Amino acid sequence: MASEGISTVPRMGSFKRALFGYRRDEVDAAIAARDVQIGAAEGEMASLSGMVIEREREIRNLGERLREANERHDRSIASLHSVSARLEEIQEQARGQATRIRMKALREAVEVSRRTQELADAHNGSANGAAPVGGSAEAALGELFEGLIKLEIGPLGDFSQLVGFENAIGRLGASEISVERFSEGRATLSMRLDEPVELLRELEENAPFDFNIRRTGDDNLILDVDEDQGPEQRAA
Repeated sequence: MASEGISTVPRMGSFKRALFGYRRDEVDAAIAARDVQIGAAEGEMASLSGMVIEREREIRNLGERLREANERHDRSIASLHSVSARLEEIQEQARGQATRIRMKALREAVEVSRRTQELADAHNGSANGAAPVGGSAEAALGELFEGLIKLEIGPLGDFSQLVGFENAIGRLGASEISVERFSEGRATLSMRLDEPVELLRELEENAPFDFNIRRTGDDNLILDVDEDQGPEQRAA
């Protein structure tokens, strides 16, 4: 740029003096050179100003594009949240539907078991082989159980009895509780006890009905619901 180069305007001391001052042609040449430099500097400034204006326009455009991108991002996040909420709602509906199907199947099984219970009891002799919960079963009540346990119980009059019994097991601190089988009024449940528990004694206190102990083992129990209890006790 001219402003950074070597000045072409002569220093005042380099002008040759005439009779009445400096020589006019040298002064005019110096002024003309100065005007040329000023014009070049003005042109350069105009060019720099144009560049600055263009950069500012580009910055504004970039700022606008960034704002639009942020708005699109916000809309995408909102849409994603909406989709996630909808998926959770669908999953909850699916779980509810699965539960209703399971309950319907269990109720149907109970209805079948009611019609065949007398024949089943006569066949397996469960009523005659049961040991009443009392003094003779005190040792069994105090037995400790731990780990994976399978428990068979019945006959159950309706689905609410099974649900109440499951809830009683859950209150004992058992985990992984599941109904593996429900047929002819008898349910087989699986559970896990993470620490030793007097399972039978706790069930005697928490179960919604009385029961008799038919068989005990390290990981296999068979209980018979006391059918002599009153209707109000069965529904408790």
